Amino acid sequence: MSRPLEILNEVFGYPAFRGQQRDIVEHVAGGGDCLVLMPTGGGKSLCYQIPSLVRSEAGLGAGIVVSPLIALMQDQVAALTELGVRAAFLNSTLSGAEAAATERALRNGEIDLLYVAPERLMTPRFLELLERTRVALFAIDEAHCVSQWGHDFRPEYIQLSVLHQRFPSVPRIALTATADAITREEIVHRLALDDARIFVSSFDRPNIRYRIVEKDNARAQLLDFIRAEHTNADGTTDAGVIYCLSRRKVEETAEWLKAQGIRALPYHAGMQFEMRQRHQEIFQREEGVVICATIAFGMGIDKPDVRFVAHLDLPKSVEGYYQETGRAGRDGLPANAWMAYGLGDVVQQRKMIDESDADDAHKRVQTAKLEALLGLCETISCRRVRLLDYFGETSAPCGNCDVCLEPPASWDATREAQMALSCAFRAQRASGFNFGAGHLIDILRGNRTEKVLQRGHESLSTFGIGGSLSEAEWRAVFRQLVAFGYLAVDHGGFGALVLTEASKPVLKGERTVTLRPYAKPQRTRQASGRSAQRADPTAGMAPRERARWERLRVWRTDTAKRDGVPAYVIFHDATLAEIARSSPDSIDDLRQIPGIGARKLERFGGELLEVVAAD
Repeated sequence: MSRPLEILNEVFGYPAFRGQQRDIVEHVAGGGDCLVLMPTGGGKSLCYQIPSLVRSEAGLGAGIVVSPLIALMQDQVAALTELGVRAAFLNSTLSGAEAAATERALRNGEIDLLYVAPERLMTPRFLELLERTRVALFAIDEAHCVSQWGHDFRPEYIQLSVLHQRFPSVPRIALTATADAITREEIVHRLALDDARIFVSSFDRPNIRYRIVEKDNARAQLLDFIRAEHTNADGTTDAGVIYCLSRRKVEETAEWLKAQGIRALPYHAGMQFEMRQRHQEIFQREEGVVICATIAFGMGIDKPDVRFVAHLDLPKSVEGYYQETGRAGRDGLPANAWMAYGLGDVVQQRKMIDESDADDAHKRVQTAKLEALLGLCETISCRRVRLLDYFGETSAPCGNCDVCLEPPASWDATREAQMALSCAFRAQRASGFNFGAGHLIDILRGNRTEKVLQRGHESLSTFGIGGSLSEAEWRAVFRQLVAFGYLAVDHGGFGALVLTEASKPVLKGERTVTLRPYAKPQRTRQASGRSAQRADPTAGMAPRERARWERLRVWRTDTAKRDGVPAYVIFHDATLAEIARSSPDSIDDLRQIPGIGARKLERFGGELLEVVAAD
């Protein structure tokens, strides 16, 4: 293991491996296959980059990295090139001449790491090229795409089983940040990794604070959250990602935030490619930018200083939620995962499953995944415990999620549940079809609306029996009844609700129902000490150190512009902060700071010392 450790120190600037990295690197460098499950920000890329460099030095060829997104390739290659590693990518952004030059360099042994999309890798022409070339290893990143049950299914990934058949002696490492038991089994089966070692790291991201709030004008709630917790003293906003379910909502949300003075940009697959790329580049290279996006954005983004991820719509699964929130705080500093969630989200997601073209088996899996996510949303115990339990990991209450910080009460809502279920039953029996929550709430509260009167529902025995609860409180009841499976979305559409088998023992008084009480969302421009979580690399710095930090940031920005790369590719905030605190006055002093490898020391050492010496 001496050479991998030397590479870790000399190239990447880190003194020691973390967690299971050492065992994984040793196993793959020695020619073994493995499946690696490691959280975002846990250092997955080093697990194949270092073995590739070790095996390349030994004359075993280049490491071939299968990557699903252009952005991921470009980020990784830019960072590796800054470190002096011979890295390249092949994707649709290259001209024919550029692609030919890269292939020629691969054949000539001039590349240590080559990133390629699965679509290109699987072409007969490229596979033949690899057979004429020495290959050190295959790294299959975002391996959950292999699984048909995975939350980001990519059919091309299934074909990757051919690697085992055509290159049986080349080690393969599959990596993902999210995979439940079913998905793991599918990955192993699809990639023929039956004899591979499986490394499962903790899925915990302790620096992320999870918070789920009840929807009450979600955009205004989002704005309050951003202004209270992610707006700096100079008025700029922290980098953040806001996820919406539809393209239209993405664009409308971005426009609305811009009107509120927040620099927000939209991103979705329906935009022109050039504009998408431009917005992504701005987000990566400039500070104070918020991206409003569909889930098409983010999987390949290596930006470490995203301080918050917000959801204005419910994701489809715990895996999707974990993957998307995991894009916050990759640098290990505090970050927030915030979501607004309401009855409409539950109805919409259940309706999407029912109306999809998937077969019954797939629908059952989708339903089970959604129910697990709803359980996370409605839990009255630690969210992190619930989240980690989904991935098979046992943990203790974290003290750093909204439920731990402000524990919700629970109440015996059996009587109210019986009212709601009985109302749905009687309205259906009287009219011959089902109704949505809004109409049922009007009946329960005794509202003589036009629709209620037209249907004659003011004569139902449930009319007016729920007047003691507000509309918002009833919506919370209905949301949870749907979430827990006592009510289902009618297959006929329009969000109508229908009783399930599980409702019968409730109506008969054989089962009690315990719910979370409705809590009116607190609309505030200032975050309380219990809820606020801000990342401040300068915490505890003396004034002179802060001034040094600011000079280093200006230098990093200028250097990044000169090199045409994002600022974090030059140095992460944590590295600059350590330089600011330690005030090094020699190259040897700089060498002791994590994140400064030999190439960066050679390139930037003198400049850094000049910036520090300007005190």
